[in-house]
Amino acid sequence: MSRHRPTDPRWARIALPALLASVAPVARVHAADPVAVSGSTDATEQYIVTGTRDVRKTARDSSSPIDIITGAELRRTGAQNVTDALSRLDPSINSSITGGSGFVSGIRMRGLTPNQVLVLVDGKRRNATGVIATYAGPEHGATPVDLDLIPIGAIDHVEVLRDGAAAMYGSDAIAGVINVILKKKPSGLTLSAQTGASPLDDQYHSPGWNTQIAADGGWSLGDDGYLHLSGQFFHTDHYDSGGVDYRSGLKDDQNFSLPEQTRESLAITAGKPITDVIEAYGNITYAHRHIQSYLTNRLPNILPEIYPYGFNPSTVNEENEYAATLGLKGTLPLGFHWDLSTTYGADESRLSTINSANLGYYAIYGTTPTKGFTEAYRNAQWANNLDVTRDLRVLGRDLRVSFGGEHRLETYDITSGNPETYELGGLQGAPGLAPVSAGSWSRDVWAGYVDTDLHPTARWDVDLAGRFEHYTDFGNTETGKISTRYEITPRLAVRATISNGFRAPTLAEENFSSLSVTPTGASGSLAVDSAAAHALGALPLKPERSTSISGGIVAEPLRGWHLTVDAYQINIRDRIVAGGNYVGQTAEDAIALTGIALPPNLALNDISANYFSNGASTRTQGVDIVLNRSVSLGRYGRLDGMGSFDITRTTLHHLASDANGNPLLNAQGVAYLTNAVPRSKFVLDLHWLLRPWDVTLRQTRYGEATALETYQIAAPAALRYSNTQFLEFKNEPRWVTDLEIGYRITKGVRLAVGGQNLFNTLPRELPLIARYIGNSIYDDTVSGIPISGGYYYGRIDFTL
Repeated sequence: MSRHRPTDPRWARIALPALLASVAPVARVHAADPVAVSGSTDATEQYIVTGTRDVRKTARDSSSPIDIITGAELRRTGAQNVTDALSRLDPSINSSITGGSGFVSGIRMRGLTPNQVLVLVDGKRRNATGVIATYAGPEHGATPVDLDLIPIGAIDHVEVLRDGAAAMYGSDAIAGVINVILKKKPSGLTLSAQTGASPLDDQYHSPGWNTQIAADGGWSLGDDGYLHLSGQFFHTDHYDSGGVDYRSGLKDDQNFSLPEQTRESLAITAGKPITDVIEAYGNITYAHRHIQSYLTNRLPNILPEIYPYGFNPSTVNEENEYAATLGLKGTLPLGFHWDLSTTYGADESRLSTINSANLGYYAIYGTTPTKGFTEAYRNAQWANNLDVTRDLRVLGRDLRVSFGGEHRLETYDITSGNPETYELGGLQGAPGLAPVSAGSWSRDVWAGYVDTDLHPTARWDVDLAGRFEHYTDFGNTETGKISTRYEITPRLAVRATISNGFRAPTLAEENFSSLSVTPTGASGSLAVDSAAAHALGALPLKPERSTSISGGIVAEPLRGWHLTVDAYQINIRDRIVAGGNYVGQTAEDAIALTGIALPPNLALNDISANYFSNGASTRTQGVDIVLNRSVSLGRYGRLDGMGSFDITRTTLHHLASDANGNPLLNAQGVAYLTNAVPRSKFVLDLHWLLRPWDVTLRQTRYGEATALETYQIAAPAALRYSNTQFLEFKNEPRWVTDLEIGYRITKGVRLAVGGQNLFNTLPRELPLIARYIGNSIYDDTVSGIPISGGYYYGRIDFTL
């Protein structure tokens, strides 16, 4: 997987040092992948660019734990989405089971939320999604970066930094950093087609059949530049895993399902020296996604005049995401290296409700719209960065000094729906947003940092970083980080980091509001600074603050065996959560202050309202263990193996109260923070290569996760929809097996068949009293194995 390096000496002398500083390709610690950069200390390692500003460090040299996952490994998972592929390979990562609100797919690291993970693309901060996760659960309020909108074929590798890094990168880097490095090869062409589905039996309306077609290729720009293009088309049908609807006694409600989705995505990277000391570079990504998600079915008695057989409302999202980075980098006299870049990215979603009706509208006018535009969101970011680095020799020792600054403009826009979608009760299922919820918000962020990497002795490395940021909406913040690594012997080193960090409240958390209506009730998310939220005791949001400490070893206990063990603790205060959870008349009165009238005849105890708040302080502790080995089997080929393990625990240290003196979280809300992620996760990944055959076998164990379930319709009336009494439900540990078998027909043609979750392992089923109208047979708020069970596929790859 080596990147082309032209032989022109001018390019090697000028462009290579600067290029390594931001986009140097690396590979996971596998001998299966060739070394891309000469000078690596080991034939199985390459240089990293995340968590350090020293371009000469490998993952094993790093003072912080880093996982390096190659593009080849991502593709061998058989996953059609980047998020799913990463969660299958790295035990510290879990992803949404149902995609949050049906539109948001986020990454959770070390048991924390997607908003606490920073995502970079080629070292530059990536913009977040526009649609906020609104369903109750551990990801409520998340507007993460959606990696699924980047073509998998465009990715050279991914670097996963499992450590706090706010002092280096700013807000959000509390749980860790994911840096996606795009391909920059100036030659070659790869084509791929894959299709597959989940099991189909008499319980399923649809197996979620999907198809993916991908291509990427590179061209030289002269003898010293590159241009690389990648594209992907993906479509999946609905996957329905719901049970019997209590109301009809039939399996006729597809609300509990994975959405239908069609996605087209594109990535372009380019770079070329323009003078002896300056190189231009850039990348562009674009994606369009159509996604349709079923809502709860309405029975024939709701509006028989229009829908004599009932109706099934759906939400449709037409989403466009685009981002572009342009930069110049080079050298100055006295050995300074500089990098000046500008990055603009935005995510735009336009939502509609279809197959629906406005009952209040019909009662007055005798007719009703059946579909309509309900809302639109736009989340944009413009970041400008200047980074300067110089290597020095002080008292005979190496010292690298880096400094720079950043300006970031963030904007968030909400557009209200057509009047008939929100007036008189609004469209069934997903009413439109009223003008009171619409608006445009923005803020400026100014930042400066200093980072030093010094070697007091030949075996001792110390990295010091400090960062200052000013936000125009809430003020200043300062962060710092100290990392160190000491090599005891060539086969044993110890490392440790202590840092503080922060996460600024997103513009969405500060300003978002919405209303969701079901056949029995309604749930309102209120803007924290609105009169409705103030009536429930809301206070202005503050940034989250964190203190992280980690320590571990890097060892080679036996020749060829590589082991890392890292323990960590992350304290977070003022965590932003969906607090102020009120139920009943109080909630209905608060929703009325927004100017929205609820449909009549809703169950009062199934009407709830909440707002975002600094509701809790938590402590997360855990251990990560990674062991890998690559061995030649002679005439029986080569075997690459990696075993990795993460165990984590989050505990509540402080529960805040609202302005009315009431706790901001109930027991269920606390459980979302502390128990919604598997307590442990183990991944054993084996890749056997015996040309023309190759086999990948992956065994994953998801540990126990616990949820407090809301009592539903089948429960006794005294417990139904209670906000204080909950059913404890344990998702017991599960083993999942993935297998892919490949056969290379010719040098450029490879066939593969595989199965994710080969034996169709499913989560534990909920008891009847915890199933909403009977069809929600699994808990979709607890991260773990997908509710779709197994997925079986075939793929063909062409390489030229």
